Amino acid sequence: MKRFIYFVVVALVLALAGCSSDRDNILKVYNWADYIDEELLVEFEQWYKEQTGEEVKIIYQTFDINETMLSKVELGHEDYDVVCPSDYIIERMLKNDLLLPISRDFGSTPNYLGNISPYIVDKFNQIDGNGKNANEYSVGYMWGTVGLIYNPKYIPDNEVMSWEVLRNPAYKGKLLMKDAYRDVYTALLIAINKDALDRGEKDVNTLAFDVSDESIAQVKDYINTFKESVAGWEADFGKEQMTKELAWLNLSWSGDAQWAIDEAAEIGVELKYAIPETGSAVWFDGWVIPKYAKNIEAARYFINFMCMPENALRNMDMTGYVSAVGGEEVLENMQDEEFPPIDVTYFFGEGADSICVNPVMYPQKSIIERCGMMHDAGTEKLLRMWSRVKGDSASAWTYILICLVFLGLIAAVIVKYTKNYYRRQRYAKKRKKKNQKKGN
Repeated sequence: MKRFIYFVVVALVLALAGCSSDRDNILKVYNWADYIDEELLVEFEQWYKEQTGEEVKIIYQTFDINETMLSKVELGHEDYDVVCPSDYIIERMLKNDLLLPISRDFGSTPNYLGNISPYIVDKFNQIDGNGKNANEYSVGYMWGTVGLIYNPKYIPDNEVMSWEVLRNPAYKGKLLMKDAYRDVYTALLIAINKDALDRGEKDVNTLAFDVSDESIAQVKDYINTFKESVAGWEADFGKEQMTKELAWLNLSWSGDAQWAIDEAAEIGVELKYAIPETGSAVWFDGWVIPKYAKNIEAARYFINFMCMPENALRNMDMTGYVSAVGGEEVLENMQDEEFPPIDVTYFFGEGADSICVNPVMYPQKSIIERCGMMHDAGTEKLLRMWSRVKGDSASAWTYILICLVFLGLIAAVIVKYTKNYYRRQRYAKKRKKKNQKKGN
């Protein structure tokens, strides 16, 4: 209720701001839905005043797809001060001159941007900014992988080590696909080129740029071999279907996987997540300051604030996604002896070659080395391919599923805030349990 009242007050501030040309004390943040610990928004206002002596009020709005955000900035010239696009959209915004550089000079305030993992910095260096370095215009926020959520009661662990599991006719009607053409294309293109990768003829970084007609046709043909088994092409309902055992296998994102695993455990259902050994895709979201921003100073401080280790941990606890922030404090908090030790030196550096962390959140180094980053290339060709594949694959089960999902979405609106409350409580208990283990 307190947060509701807070956002009502902020909405009134926004209305008043619309009547004035002075935006110095307002910070407009545009982020993905359910992608932050919203209590941090209030805390930032106080922290900003302590650091600068200036007042600021946050206007916080959310979007569901990258293209909605991009359209508002590029076509509508919306004056958002901070937005959170995905890697390929950062690439597009750089090419279209829609971003402002982010200064690292905060005076007497510490520069927390240096907490970003070297792995994330390296990946952002691979963004094709048409001559611009993405690390000068964006700061990593969250990241993850594309893989398979599966129910081990129906699907053996060893089978999900290969993308061939998608082609098993035994799972017809129990397979869901993330409706994200770029993610699916990148993952399957790497899988198709396994032999060339093994021989060293290709590498995942250059392969991720490949949108040739030949490669698109290969991926299309591969999807066509199993599309009759697909029960639905989902944007968000897949994890719910998995927890209810209405589906057994879901090509999805690691963040959704962790959410589904936690939710399913609450009702006694076991779910797992795997990245096939043949390779997959890795994705990133980052903070940027759009070209039409009005409060650049507060925007810089907001991004800096989000890179503080304690705030990164809170955002992870609330959302289930993995922060781009590395360092000793994050590593210490993320260790859990429930998991076997793995090599995560790529993210945390030397000394992290045998660490007990959740492999859904931090995959083994040998696996992550086979994951390619998505890029803003061949958009129209990929969309045409994707439309053709999906257009031919609807089944009766698909339409039934769509109806069920529609009803589910109505219910979801009602229970959304209740679920967020219990999610916060669940993660708080996990954190308390972890701290108690360390105390012993």
